[in-house]
Amino acid sequence: MYIVQIASECAPVIKAGGLGDVVYGLSRELEIQGHCVELILPKYDCMRYDHIWGLHEAYADLKVPWYGSVIYCTVHCGWVHGRLCFFIEPHSSENYFHRGVYYGAPDDPMRFAFFSKAALEFLQQSNKCPDVLHCHDWQTGLIPVMLYEMYQYHGLEFQRVCYTIHNFKHQGQTGYNVLEAIGLNRPDYYFHPDRLQDPFNPFALNLMKGGIVYSNYVTTVSPHHAWEARHTEIGCGLGHTLHMHQHKFSGVLNGIDYGFWDPEGDCYIPFPYSHDDFKSKARNKKALRKQLGLQDEEDKPIIAFIGRLDQQKGVHLVHHAIYYSLHHRAQFVLLGSATEAAINAQFWHEKNFLSGNPDCHLEISFNEELAHLIYAAADMVLVPSNYEPCGLTQIIGLKYGTVPVVRGVGGLVNTVFDRDYDADKKPEERNGYVFYQSDLPAMESAIARGVGLWYDYPKEFRKLAMQGMEYDYSWRNPATEYVEIYEGIRHQSEPAEPAEALKPLQQQTYGLPVSDASSLENR
Repeated sequence: MYIVQIASECAPVIKAGGLGDVVYGLSRELEIQGHCVELILPKYDCMRYDHIWGLHEAYADLKVPWYGSVIYCTVHCGWVHGRLCFFIEPHSSENYFHRGVYYGAPDDPMRFAFFSKAALEFLQQSNKCPDVLHCHDWQTGLIPVMLYEMYQYHGLEFQRVCYTIHNFKHQGQTGYNVLEAIGLNRPDYYFHPDRLQDPFNPFALNLMKGGIVYSNYVTTVSPHHAWEARHTEIGCGLGHTLHMHQHKFSGVLNGIDYGFWDPEGDCYIPFPYSHDDFKSKARNKKALRKQLGLQDEEDKPIIAFIGRLDQQKGVHLVHHAIYYSLHHRAQFVLLGSATEAAINAQFWHEKNFLSGNPDCHLEISFNEELAHLIYAAADMVLVPSNYEPCGLTQIIGLKYGTVPVVRGVGGLVNTVFDRDYDADKKPEERNGYVFYQSDLPAMESAIARGVGLWYDYPKEFRKLAMQGMEYDYSWRNPATEYVEIYEGIRHQSEPAEPAEALKPLQQQTYGLPVSDASSLENR
């Protein structure tokens, strides 16, 4: 199968978050399974050019219609750690991708609307005929819209779209000028509640909503997060749209690259180890304590937090966990940077206050090498997120035999199974501790169970850690699921359309009597 990934990121050349890791990891695994994969990306001025091999001009003078005129682009081609990537560089006074940042410009919706338009023009003008376009997040939400409303009549009638949402919080709200720029000049048609009209602002378009409505299939990054998006506030207003398109929506759990995250071959840790040589993990614990200046005379469990310090990650719980751990015979190590000034100031205050404590180290930054060592050395890793679409921290922790202590949200539910209370798993299949409430006692209970097991039943704790190492959260299984989705949509007779959602509501009763249709309308 011929698959083209269209995204705003691809690690390690363009990485602002987990999206880049997913795009790269999934593409790599799809190629391993025998499929042809190409990627189309913006050519940012600030991306990591040192990760691109053989960058050269592949297509000159790509003409992209824009506001009734044309913007010329150069398409460059290169290999990012073996993946074939095309980078689109527009030549215009707007300098859409020469801003020194990936995101955060006031005209981001216009920048990525242009990228989406240019990606389709590149496919059309270069006569590429992929079976499936896999688009990601709001930045490419207009691609399925334009494909159905415009490009299927200009040579792209056989392409089908899989659309993956990584974060519902950012949806790409914008105004009519985007429609005018890309050549979709019927505002009354698109400003419709069943097409692109924003659920909260009737005068705004929602690009993510457009991706949902017009794609052949929609995924998010874990099965439980898919449920949350439909039934809770996690959907950020798109729950009704997802309900109307539930027949083509599901969650596919993300994977991680075990070529990079594997304690047996990790070049960043001093003492590699495996499931069969688990005792060597303790040597990394000693190495971490020496590097961070933690006391090593009395052995204590190390509890770690690795990740962003922001509201999504449950910083109020992280802050409390530091002191709870210290007062309950555990050491605490934190590695992360804050996204808000107030949170940054709070944790710097804690770092200075605890600077003389021999059982605590707070590293308010991010260091890739140190992250690997902490995973290899810690006994438990804390993930107390308010919401977590998938989560990689707990998956990496499991691979390193570091027991996750997580809140039961999003992908954390799909990957961590409570040692004491998960009735759906056999005891030998359980791998961590889960708490569900966002209050302090709930987290304290989970940490206390882990610390208690470590002290009172060390063999049982070691067994729990090793059971986690047996789980396979590589990209192999997710890629297989995506191939099944691709196979399903590539045989559809036409590009996706919003027709199902646009039927009169009384025809969409989902098994209810027609007389009850009005109750659906009010939901």
